[in-house]
Amino acid sequence: MENTGGMKVDNHGVLMRCPSCDKTNRLRYPHLDRAIRCGNCQTALPPPAEPVEAADAASFDVMLQQSPVPIVVDFWAPWCGPCRMMAPHFEKAARNLAGRALAVKVDTDAVPELGERFRILSIPTLTVFRDGREVSRVSGVRSSDDIESLVAHSHTDVAGR
Repeated sequence: MENTGGMKVDNHGVLMRCPSCDKTNRLRYPHLDRAIRCGNCQTALPPPAEPVEAADAASFDVMLQQSPVPIVVDFWAPWCGPCRMMAPHFEKAARNLAGRALAVKVDTDAVPELGERFRILSIPTLTVFRDGREVSRVSGVRSSDDIESLVAHSHTDVAGR
């Protein structure tokens, strides 16, 4: 499995270690657009700046419904060569989009329900969600600049609503 730096998600938020005291903090999804302090030492926590892995469909659904920032999702699989080629670009885009979007990886082998629900026919596929709705989708390897542009220019959903 690709390294996501140890940041995990659950049904309530992104779990992040404080860079100062090493305590785990939960950045609740509804508050991803706000400055958050460590509950232990009060150090300001940076926004998530690396991709997080969606462990299951339930936490993914909560994330989509509660996040005030866009969510850019990389649907991928460990055996996929193009997916591995794009991984460093997705990581760079996650760093550059920190605080403005949340980068999420969905392993379609580990969580096939999500690949089926969103009709992922080829990987890698990138989707952008805003307010719980898919607003953009592209397939194939993309550069970090392309990924950032996809997020920046995704304002209406794919049905044009």
